[in-house]
Order: sequence, then C-alpha cells, then structure tokens
Amino acid sequence: MKYSSLINSTKEIARLSRAVLFHEYYGDDALTLATEECLLHDTIVKGKILNEDDADKFIKSLDDIRKSLSTDVEAAYNGDPAASSFDEIICCYPVMKALMNYRVAHEFYKMGVDLIPRLLTEMAHSETGIDIHPGAQIGDYFTIDHGTGVVIGETTIIGNNVKLYQGVTLGAKSFPLDDNGNPIKGIPRHPILEDGVIVYANSTILGRITIGKNAVIGGNVWVTRDIAPGEKVTQYKG
Repeated sequence: MKYSSLINSTKEIARLSRAVLFHEYYGDDALTLATEECLLHDTIVKGKILNEDDADKFIKSLDDIRKSLSTDVEAAYNGDPAASSFDEIICCYPVMKALMNYRVAHEFYKMGVDLIPRLLTEMAHSETGIDIHPGAQIGDYFTIDHGTGVVIGETTIIGNNVKLYQGVTLGAKSFPLDDNGNPIKGIPRHPILEDGVIVYANSTILGRITIGKNAVIGGNVWVTRDIAPGEKVTQYKG
C-alpha cells in the first residue's frame, strides 16, 4: 500500500471511530450507528489493516472503549468548574479528542497493527497539542486540564482517577544502548502513576519510577525518584 493511501485510511478510521463512539456528536445525521460501524469495518478491511475476523474483534472492542471514554468525560466535567455540561466536554475539550484517538490507537497497538496507531495519535497531537504514545496504558476517569504540551511516553502506566495539567511530561530519563550504540527498544522506561495522582502544570517526571496512590506533584517540578503514596512534592519549602 502507498503511504498516501494508508494516511487517508487512517484519517477515515479516526473520523468514523469518533462517529461510532459518540454518534450523537460526531455521527452523520443521515446514517445510523450500525451503518457507520459497517463503514468503519469496511475501511479497516479494504485498507488491509486487519482481516475480517480481527476487524470484527476491533468493532466489538469499541463498546469497552466507549465505556472508558464516558468515564473520561465525567472526570473532565467533575474536575473543571468552568465546564457547563457533558456536551461541552465532548464537543470542545481537547483532552476528549486526544483520548478518542488514543484509546482507538491503543486497541490497534495491542493487536499488533503497524503505523496506524502512531498515525492516529499524531493526528490528535497535531489537533490538540497532546502527545500520547499508543503504547501507553491509561486507566479510567483520566483527564488532562487544558492539555497543550502534555507528553505521555510509550511505556507509561497510568491508573484510575489520574489528572494531569498542561505541559506535563511523562518521559524517559535514560535508556541502555546495544553493542552498536543504538537504543534498545521496548524496555520499560517511563513512569507509573498509581490511582488518584495529580500532576500540576509543566512538571517533568522521568524514568521508570512510581508515583504512589493519591500523590500530588506540584507545578514546575522535576521528578526522577519514586514518590510515596499521598506524598506532596513542591518546589516551595516555606
């Protein structure tokens, strides 16, 4: 397949996935949900992205993805006093557009699909300024307030009820090299954020470290060590 065709198929997958996941908001008024599911299935198969059986499995997985996204909507609404409705969250908030693409991309990633997962998340990155690698594992009730400049690396693990603010980086501190001096791929090198963690704006958390349950990382903090559950980390020492 030519890469231009692959990119076009990915754009259509992104559009149709949003239409299926939130049909009331992103669906075509002239089409039923079932019809758009069929169109998504056909796009995946005709694009030679998955075979018929695997495409069926992917379509079935959208129910679970929708459930996770509904928890993300709730988290965004409850975490932002400026939000007036779930409608506003789904239609306007960049975190939801990023998470729709990410959660679909992550499913493809788990199925071993090449390129498509990264294309999906990079499309969302271009649209929202939120960079989530499709390999990251993110639990339910997740939200990012504002969102611009957030980076979540490939082997990051995020629990439930986690909240990030703009400019947060969950990255790698260092990585081993092979005998030829090239980075060794696939090793765990990004942080683990347990349930209930909050990370405020522009903080950087690096390496395979654990931020314990209900810990709070203040703004503009550099973290390269494990943080105990419930610990609060800030620059201010007063």
